[in-house]
Amino acid sequence: MSSQPVIAARHKGFNRAEIVDQNFIEFVREWRTEAHRAPAADAPVLPGSALDAQGFRELFESQLISRHLDLMARVLRVQNKVFYTIGSSGHEGNAMLARLTRHTDPAFLHYRSGAFMAERFRKLPGMDPVMDSALSFAASKDDPASGGRHKVWGSRPLWVLPQTSTIASHLPKALGTAVAIEQARRIDHALPVPADSIAICSFGDASANHATAQTAFNAAAWTAYQKLPAPVLFVCEDNGIGISVKTPANWIRASFEHRRDLDYFFADGLDLAAGYADVAHAVEHCRRTRRPTFLHLRTTRVMGHAGTDFEIEWRSVEELVAVEAGDPLLRSAAIALESGLYTPETLLARYEAIRARCFAAAAEADRRPKLTTLAEVVAPLAPYTPDAVQAEAERADFGERRLALFGGPDKLPETLPPRHLALQINAALHELLAKYPEALLFGEDVAQKGGVYTVTKGLHKAFSGRRVFNTLLDETTILGLAQGYANMGMLPIPEIQYLAYFHNACDQIRGEAASLQFFSNDQYRNPMLVRIAGLGYQRGFGGHFHNDNSIAALRDIPGLVVGCPSRGDDAALMLRTLLALAKVDGRVCVFLEPIALYMTKDLYAPGDGQWQFAYPAPGQAMPLGEGRVYGAGDDLLIITYGNCVPMSLRAARELEKRHGWKIRVVDLRWLVPLDAAYIAAQAKGAKRILVVDEGRHSAGVGEGVITALVEAGLGAIPQARVVGADTYTPLAGAAFLVLPGDADIVTAAAALA
Repeated sequence: MSSQPVIAARHKGFNRAEIVDQNFIEFVREWRTEAHRAPAADAPVLPGSALDAQGFRELFESQLISRHLDLMARVLRVQNKVFYTIGSSGHEGNAMLARLTRHTDPAFLHYRSGAFMAERFRKLPGMDPVMDSALSFAASKDDPASGGRHKVWGSRPLWVLPQTSTIASHLPKALGTAVAIEQARRIDHALPVPADSIAICSFGDASANHATAQTAFNAAAWTAYQKLPAPVLFVCEDNGIGISVKTPANWIRASFEHRRDLDYFFADGLDLAAGYADVAHAVEHCRRTRRPTFLHLRTTRVMGHAGTDFEIEWRSVEELVAVEAGDPLLRSAAIALESGLYTPETLLARYEAIRARCFAAAAEADRRPKLTTLAEVVAPLAPYTPDAVQAEAERADFGERRLALFGGPDKLPETLPPRHLALQINAALHELLAKYPEALLFGEDVAQKGGVYTVTKGLHKAFSGRRVFNTLLDETTILGLAQGYANMGMLPIPEIQYLAYFHNACDQIRGEAASLQFFSNDQYRNPMLVRIAGLGYQRGFGGHFHNDNSIAALRDIPGLVVGCPSRGDDAALMLRTLLALAKVDGRVCVFLEPIALYMTKDLYAPGDGQWQFAYPAPGQAMPLGEGRVYGAGDDLLIITYGNCVPMSLRAARELEKRHGWKIRVVDLRWLVPLDAAYIAAQAKGAKRILVVDEGRHSAGVGEGVITALVEAGLGAIPQARVVGADTYTPLAGAAFLVLPGDADIVTAAAALA
């Protein structure tokens, strides 16, 4: 039997990190039990263990590296040389997971994954987990994971996609990646990883309660219930506490052990010799069965949540001592000594050597350059190569596939009479799915039904359920799937049925999809084109959820591109550009489709057909940021988008009659990013400016336009806004009391006179 750790009740003034460090040293120094003869490298480290001696040595070293990185971070944080102190201490058992999986298994990791990373680094020669981690801790721009933008566990060659998630928002995209691995077979797509790969996703027991996590578990089980493969290994690292909120005893087991279609395994992450076989069983099961698998890994948490968490202020000394006595490194030390692989002297020497290695790496990292300019910081956020994007958007080398799809030369959309928005979007989606065999279109009701507004009609028949398919009714899952498909080299085109539904899942774009290029220093990309039906004016139908004009949530997302067409030919041109932008530059793009204009055919009078347009032939595309200008006058400039474009044109005709003005109407078309230079160029020389924005008064697009004008030195030009009210959209005719109308535009323009 091993000796007990020499741990005394320390008073409040002691640094718990120092205590944990000293506990290990004293435990090893005071070891008195006679050791066995050291086993051969391929023999069990202890009798009955599935872990061999060589494997234990390497796992233990990974644990020690992780521990000393934590200790180093606590010491150097107070010297302002390290900028992150959420540690992995107590979770070092996750090194087993790294050893038993492949470096080509995409991994989405919990922030307590230092030992996992140290062990996975063994998979490729010549890599140094200590130096790489030290560069990340120091926020050096030489950090190979994020380029100094954040402390993340990530590696391009090791297929660890950087996460900043703290509340399980990475679980849906991990599931999406698992589904995508299997989807590749169905669409004959070449994967960037082996076809039998699994997706690994780790998180804490507290995060398992989050709505986003529950969404992922439900979607995984929903998929398996239908016998669709989804090889995701959910790893719940259960340390019994979330910051200071304790998880009820046995809650994770009680909650997950008997869930249908989520296969449960338990492993002791505090004991390498005992837990190894159970981790191996879970990994093997996931890879072989291709089913969602839940590994409940027992861990603990020592040294607090982070360096700023002084546990002694809210936990008793007795409780802290008990937790520290369960330190998994003490158990690993006992195995090392009991097995005879180490003597106390050789183990302490190794312990101190790794400490010295970590501090030396930290000293070197501190000398390395930091990000010092804004240009350096934002470089990977929104890459844009306009010439390459334009060339890709105009590429038309798929003529034979296009002819076969539409049924012959006389049925090509550009040969047909002018048509309205919904039909032009439909034709463009057919075209793009023919152009990009790796493109997938999915969402709620998009397949056999063809969408709520028939915009995707015929796509399922043309491209089969392998490429056009319905999902469960959950926007978080839809956007998680999109990220997974993108991770595996596909071009996802997810549909969010209504703009209001996007807010249910906004963080999947804001916190996850749009941040990946930034936090991976553009090493990982998840290109996608998200179609969202939205905006108002549905003749009072549906109330708020079907007339949502809340655009601010989209405008708030760094790196996102948002296009909003008002007419069908523009829609086709913009879709070509957006998908090319995703393909070439890896961008996350949103196409905001005005529902009320889907079927609109007329502009000035019933039957005039003036809001129908010819379909643009292949070889044409619209540059990002380019607006459309109607008219040529400077007496009044109207800047608008979406539903308000035809309204502004009608109002302009009335204003020209009343005042004799020459009026220009500019359709912005691109809402994020707003092209300030284009707006300023259009405004120069204008006598009056009216911004017409159906978004809300305090959260639309118009305030961005006004800011662009003022910052360009054009604030002296008389100007005004016509905007929606700061309220939700009510039902029936009351909707038109809160949204701008033709008469509002005329009245506001007359006031400028």
